[in-house]
Amino acid sequence: MRPTVLCFSGLDPSGGAGLQADIEAIGQAGAFASVACTAITVQSSQQVFGFEACSADLVKAQAMAVLNDLPVKAIKSGMLGTTDNIEMLSALFADGMIAKGTPYVLDPVLVANSGGSLGDKATLVGAFTKLLPYASIVTPNSHELRDLTGIDDLHLGAKQLCQQGAKAVLVKTSHDSQAQGIEQFLYVNDDNNVRLSYTAILPRLTGEYHGSGCSLASFIAGRLALGNSLPQAVQMADIWINQVLKVADIPHPNNPTAQKIPKRFFY
Repeated sequence: MRPTVLCFSGLDPSGGAGLQADIEAIGQAGAFASVACTAITVQSSQQVFGFEACSADLVKAQAMAVLNDLPVKAIKSGMLGTTDNIEMLSALFADGMIAKGTPYVLDPVLVANSGGSLGDKATLVGAFTKLLPYASIVTPNSHELRDLTGIDDLHLGAKQLCQQGAKAVLVKTSHDSQAQGIEQFLYVNDDNNVRLSYTAILPRLTGEYHGSGCSLASFIAGRLALGNSLPQAVQMADIWINQVLKVADIPHPNNPTAQKIPKRFFY
């Protein structure tokens, strides 16, 4: 059987982000996706209207059913929704329910790219620090990084997350500039030596892309599950995400302003 990635994420009814994006991206990476649903959201491809979080006990029961059955070789978390769910996931690592050394991709989802809250942001920010020591890589966009650290400079913010325990931080800067190129950079923490390991300039495509952050993180998790090194997984994910965004669907193709509307993410 292909190696399994266990994803902790919310359900997006539009199919563009969350669990469906995780499943499709991990499958394209070559691994198998299993899921522990953390929340049911009410959202379209363009807006979040609300959500109801699953209880920590229910999420844990889902996760344990998978961990006791399938060859889980990586963990990915996206929307966790509540501090109880964050603490539960932290306990799975701390108590050895998730095998020590299992690669863990932490996508610190605080709000949806298409707009709308996915939980009490200030409360979630404080809770996320408990997960940082278990993270093989954290994948914040620029807004999330500033929220997590309180630091405006993205390079300093990435270093701060490493100093708080993350083994690596991949920063996505698409929200910061309308320049033609989107900078991404990876900092790694080697025995408290935080260094810049990888940079890339991705072409900026027209429009917004619903669920692209979920998918990028999940593809990285899939490649880590297959045994790629972290730099290899990140580089492969960057190549892949650029290819699939070029062919992303537009929800309202007859709308003359459709290029300004977040696009559905099918590939």
